[in-house]
Amino acid sequence: MCLALPVRVVELKEGDAAIVDLGGIRKEISLALVDGVAVGDYVILHVGYALTKLDPAEAERTLALFRAAGVDAATPIGGLGRTTETRRTPRKACASGSSLRSPCLGDARGSR
Repeated sequence: MCLALPVRVVELKEGDAAIVDLGGIRKEISLALVDGVAVGDYVILHVGYALTKLDPAEAERTLALFRAAGVDAATPIGGLGRTTETRRTPRKACASGSSLRSPCLGDARGSR
């Protein structure tokens, strides 16, 4: 299953790049698919790309739901940040048919 997360833009870089923050973890992403993003905006992040801007209140509600469910959205296995947790079962390919190496989120080092 693939997952897209709300993240806050903290820095705009050259070209379509930006730095986003999720729970203190920062990652460089692409804004190539979204227009008019500013520092402080929330975007939905999937596979290193912002897919759409998100209302700040909706982003906070979504992140609160993750917390209430006991999910640390900042460190999904193989996701946005580094984690020491290991997966006990093999990863399955995304619907796109990509490889078994976490095709949806990239690995813990941020590569795809």
